[in-house]
Amino acid sequence: MTHYLIKLFLSAAVIATVTEVAKRNNFAASIIHSLPLTSLLAFIWLYSETKDSALIGKHAFGTFWFVLPTLPMFLVLPWLINKGMAFWPALGSCIAGTVGLYALTMKLLTMAGVKL
Repeated sequence: MTHYLIKLFLSAAVIATVTEVAKRNNFAASIIHSLPLTSLLAFIWLYSETKDSALIGKHAFGTFWFVLPTLPMFLVLPWLINKGMAFWPALGSCIAGTVGLYALTMKLLTMAGVKL
């Protein structure tokens, strides 16, 4: 249980840190946020619990492919907001678009014979 609580609080601290830094220095927060901290923490937690390097490798490979469909959101969200769309509808549109891109990615990976 202690290990779980450490994971929970450390992971939450990363998110809290990014949001607090963003209030003061968006440039620095953007750099911190762009780091794959969530993935790195997940790799560390998963390895510490399983000691399975092959599992980490498979997880990293899958993560690579599913990062790609999320990238357009980082361009579309500010574009929609700059065009006058309110935050929540813009975010909802980006989430819907990302879900569609996930589906397309899965279909393309299957067609290409990539096993995740």
